[in-house]
Amino acid sequence: MKELVEAIAKALVDSPDEVVVTERETDKAVIVELKVAESDMGKVIGKQGRIAKAIRSVVKAAASKSDKKVIVDII
Repeated sequence: MKELVEAIAKALVDSPDEVVVTERETDKAVIVELKVAESDMGKVIGKQGRIAKAIRSVVKAAASKSDKKVIVDII
């Protein structure tokens, strides 16, 4: 999941070098944290959170094969 979120985020932002994705795993969920440059935050979130919601939907679809829930946090 980390690679998927990283690829999507790097395609959206102006400074892809500042994209940092970390992945933590708990008993029932995988938490993917996405950090981008302050100036690129609006591009990743989108108007009314549409792009953030789309990223979460794609990751959820990709994770449907596993039993764990995947949570994408944008920091």
